[in-house]
Amino acid sequence: MELLQLQYFIAVARLEHMTEAARSLHVTQSSLSKTIQRLEEDLGVLLFDRTGRKLRLNEYGSRFLPRAEKALFELEQGKQELSDLASRAQGTLELAVNTASTLPQILRKFRQLQPAIHFHVQMLNTQEMVTALHRGEVDFCLSSPPVEGEDIASRIVCIDPILLAVPKGHRLARRDRVTLDELREEWFIAVKKGYGTRDLVDAVCGAAGFVPDYVYEGDEPARIITLVEAGIGIAFIPGTARDSRDTVKYLRVDNSELVREIALLWNKSRYLSRAALEFRQLVFAHFLENTFA
Repeated sequence: MELLQLQYFIAVARLEHMTEAARSLHVTQSSLSKTIQRLEEDLGVLLFDRTGRKLRLNEYGSRFLPRAEKALFELEQGKQELSDLASRAQGTLELAVNTASTLPQILRKFRQLQPAIHFHVQMLNTQEMVTALHRGEVDFCLSSPPVEGEDIASRIVCIDPILLAVPKGHRLARRDRVTLDELREEWFIAVKKGYGTRDLVDAVCGAAGFVPDYVYEGDEPARIITLVEAGIGIAFIPGTARDSRDTVKYLRVDNSELVREIALLWNKSRYLSRAALEFRQLVFAHFLENTFA
């Protein structure tokens, strides 16, 4: 059994499509197909059910996949550990977030401390982050809500109140506080379902007896305030995401449940380089030094 066979098998198993897997691996479809066939011959079983060009993991493949992922994960951890021991002040820090409002300040501080370390950030929903953590594809996640798991370490770093953003000239713009009951007939702007703040808002409003009327649902949180400013609707915004523009007014909402917890997550089994450990300490210090309420 070869390392390349495992890498190719994992790619095909995750996509369940030979053409897409070949494209993602930058190899020909025929080379990929032959490599998978050799792996199946080595194992003595078929790993996929094939219907035309479609593939689906069968029982053998489903049982083999987590072991193959774990094997590659451990090899990658060993590579990172040796690189760290060799004192190479370079590399890439892999991050995933479903809440990005505090990230620019954190990354700016980290770049000042570790200018040679590159970082790569993905904006994912909560389930996508959990998957990336389990696969060992990221060093850390900033998540709201926190995620619990046997192999996931979670530390709450911030308690962040949810505010209501309204455009200048809105009927509530002269107010400092508002109740949920006053918002039943409003039009709302939000990120799509699956993001922590959206799911929290939907649950709290549902408990209050209404479903927000969304006129815009997107996957770019930064665009929401721009749409509020344009008068398209109003929005629930985390306190850490508010800005100083005078065309938008932020109101407190009289509901103690409209508060989100932000947590730093990491895989307990993933090797953390010295740069990663320094990043984690920087995140803890950043939230201790700043009050976002």
